[in-house]
Amino acid sequence: MARAPIKPITLKELAAMLELSQSTVSRIINGEATAHRIAEETQQRVLHAAALNGYIANTMARGLRQKRTYTIGVIVPEISEGYSTTVISGIEDELLKDGFFYFVVSHRHRADLLEGYPRMMLARSVEGIIAVDSPVNEDLPVPLVSISGHDRREGVINIELDHDQAANLALSHLKTLGHKHIAFIKGQPFSSDTVLRWQAIVQAARDLHIEIDDRLVFQLQSPEPGPAPGQEVTRHLLQSGQPFTAIFAFNDVTAIGAISALRDAGLRVPKDVSVLGFDDIMAASMHHPPLTTIHQPLRSMGQVAASTLLSLIRNEVPHPQPEAITVYPRLVVRKSTGHSIHQSESISQSADEQPPVLRTTDGAI
Repeated sequence: MARAPIKPITLKELAAMLELSQSTVSRIINGEATAHRIAEETQQRVLHAAALNGYIANTMARGLRQKRTYTIGVIVPEISEGYSTTVISGIEDELLKDGFFYFVVSHRHRADLLEGYPRMMLARSVEGIIAVDSPVNEDLPVPLVSISGHDRREGVINIELDHDQAANLALSHLKTLGHKHIAFIKGQPFSSDTVLRWQAIVQAARDLHIEIDDRLVFQLQSPEPGPAPGQEVTRHLLQSGQPFTAIFAFNDVTAIGAISALRDAGLRVPKDVSVLGFDDIMAASMHHPPLTTIHQPLRSMGQVAASTLLSLIRNEVPHPQPEAITVYPRLVVRKSTGHSIHQSESISQSADEQPPVLRTTDGAI
């Protein structure tokens, strides 16, 4: 016998259950809590109880009355573990507080999708768009906030990391450990951060008197997410035969791929080669060895982007509006980097050994 559907709780019943006024509960449900200075703890209590007891707000009726959709669109390169998902979680944190709905699309670096998605979102009456490491090249009739997009156009607010500080932190750490022969893995050409981050690395190296050997600079090419592109480019690095004692990778998943390739070649991290990543995704601390990395506050970047977009939608951003909002990195030292002893030894290859040949430093923490 089919079970009867559970009757959703009403606003009056929800307010009585929580011993709050109906107006307070309504303001929280309808995204007006901030304007009425309702405590965060009370907001969370109401939203939790509403979800637990099946309360359904009449959002459609509210939208029709106010000519609003309370919906934003989020554009990302791909939805995979790491960068995008952490940023999206921060976006969600802020939107939930204000009763906004959002949907996410991933373009996988396809030009047709990059061009078509903003139009698709506008057709669905979004009130604003957040683009994560994704170029939006046309002017839109709704507010746009760009995370790591470096989109210098009127009406667009960018959420950006201080790459100069990040590069200085990373290279200062490797220099302190004695590394002189550093290999660099640059990001893919399509990533918005690639050029700016590399410019910051070149300047930091100049300031720290670190020589960059062009023969030790490699670039990711594959658009595939995950560690595979990092494995591939590190194999090319090893096959070059150039001596190096450390790798500074474009991001953590690349660093994880690099470590895998180094192990396949019979090398130890960090005793033979130190590896430094970028982003500080969740997997970085759980990898073996735990990854030394530049912490990019990804969740905070999502939160700032969402709160900024909501302020733009409400016309609460002062004019002229800022071109960019800067967030700052920090160095997280774990076990994948160690001291170099400045004494190169040749790792040779016999007939029954696995390739490739590498000259490296036998150093340890």
